[in-house]
Amino acid sequence: MRIVGEIPHPEIKITIFSWNNRYLIKLEAGWLEQTFKLQEYDVASDEEVKKIVSNEFIQQAIVRFNDMAISLRDSLQNT
Repeated sequence: MRIVGEIPHPEIKITIFSWNNRYLIKLEAGWLEQTFKLQEYDVASDEEVKKIVSNEFIQQAIVRFNDMAISLRDSLQNT
């Protein structure tokens, strides 16, 4: 697995990987992470993968992180 690049963001860590004929877009917030996988032949270049990570994409991921944190917290409280 090789790191294609990182996208700076003040709230989450965003890393792009190339691995096994796929690109992975990995977003991390604390102990939570989201990973999106794309086939290499679905995009033209590393730069095109980075363009997928738009402001809207990031904002949706942040909302999802909040939902994930709530779900985990609620689940932990019910055990």
